[in-house]
Amino acid sequence: MNVARSFNNWRKYRQTVSELGRMTARELSDLGIDRADIRSVARAAASR
Repeated sequence: MNVARSFNNWRKYRQTVSELGRMTARELSDLGIDRADIRSVARAAASR
């Protein structure tokens, strides 16, 4: 079961990075996210 959970977390992480990466700097700024913070934001989102 742990392998499945890890895989799902990885998928959530990749999806979040991809979606945030497609946003413009203005859109990210509106969310309070800097482009350099995308990976840490995605990591936090995937661990929930």
